[in-house]
Amino acid sequence: MSDLRDRLKITPDRLEEINRFLLDPQNELINELIRIVEKYGGPDEINRKAAEARKLHNLKGRLKEMHSPYLADIEWLEDQRDKKAFVSISEYRKKVLGEKANNTQFRKETAVTLEISALQFFPWLIVQAKRALERRQLMPGRYIRVRNMQEQVDDHGDILAVAAAMQIVGASYVDTLDTKGTDGSNVHLGGPETITGYFGGVGQPNDHPLKWVDEYLHYYTEYGIRQVLNINPGTVFLAYMLHRLGIENEFKISVYMGNDNPFAVLWTLAGAKLFSRNDGTTSLIGLNFSNSVNNDTILASHLIRKSLGFEDVVRFEHHITETWKSIVIQPYNRRDELVEIAKTVPNISAKHEGGDEEVEKTREHPSDILDYFMPKEEILKQGLMDAMEQNYLDKHEAVNATADALTKAGIDVICAWNLHR
Repeated sequence: MSDLRDRLKITPDRLEEINRFLLDPQNELINELIRIVEKYGGPDEINRKAAEARKLHNLKGRLKEMHSPYLADIEWLEDQRDKKAFVSISEYRKKVLGEKANNTQFRKETAVTLEISALQFFPWLIVQAKRALERRQLMPGRYIRVRNMQEQVDDHGDILAVAAAMQIVGASYVDTLDTKGTDGSNVHLGGPETITGYFGGVGQPNDHPLKWVDEYLHYYTEYGIRQVLNINPGTVFLAYMLHRLGIENEFKISVYMGNDNPFAVLWTLAGAKLFSRNDGTTSLIGLNFSNSVNNDTILASHLIRKSLGFEDVVRFEHHITETWKSIVIQPYNRRDELVEIAKTVPNISAKHEGGDEEVEKTREHPSDILDYFMPKEEILKQGLMDAMEQNYLDKHEAVNATADALTKAGIDVICAWNLHR
């Protein structure tokens, strides 16, 4: 057995071969990456621009300059935060547990991040906040966006408003760049009628990984957007390279990458380790499991993550609910499993992409993953905006149902940290 295991050792000369390839001045793949980075002024200038763009007063100033109707909502949100109007953690726990809350020791070392997807439109966040105020509920600590990037820019500065709101509430968020496989970059694939063509092929074909880098650096420097979704091995590699070059970029791997077993997770994390900086940091900050994983998968993956020193770095993002249509067989709800695994495995986020079954099945327009790709103009044309906003609020309710379940089990939750003190 030990003789066989010894054969698995990676020898220094293999690592040297990789280094020779990366450092070869004639390597046009790496040369193209460096050219794009230099186009934006180099790593230091890129990071400086991003930090400046991300400052709250600059985001608000740009909203004011364009006379955005969203500025008033941003100022209202700030005011509610400063008034400490949202439910406090102690008040919330007492609402769930009653007097028992005073004597309950909550497990902080395995606190679960409350996550919602997808926050397509800034006004939904304000509606959500007003509901949380009214019902004394928690706001999530993590938001995922899948809306077309340019549409966000053109919609009264929606992209700026969300960036500002995330700082105000205290939450992390992820955007999805437009250079993805469903953007028409694969000229042979269309909609659902060619869905089998996407199996193993969704992502960034041909020269699109470099276009993805260019698009990322544009939104990073112009709007301070740091975290983006990543769905393709090529762009995962390039995101590692950007970080090695000194850019403070971050990304999370999508469910569409198919990390559905511990060996897939090992391969993903091995790449992160191999291309981490000398100080051990990596740009990979989250890993979305495939919906098919179970708690044994998550536990085995955690042992890999811990062994490679990424326990506090790479968050395991796990779908607790999914949209009612177009992605999984329903009913789908992993809440009970989450409560069990969160007793032992740290750094998990509970992602809510749909409402609970008893709610979704009553909706005339239940949540649908395909809605994420519908332009706002088409949503308004079909009269679906109110229905899709309701879908989002159903997800908010599911987030709080999960928070309640974790609280009853004595497990701490990570919510919008500036709102719930």
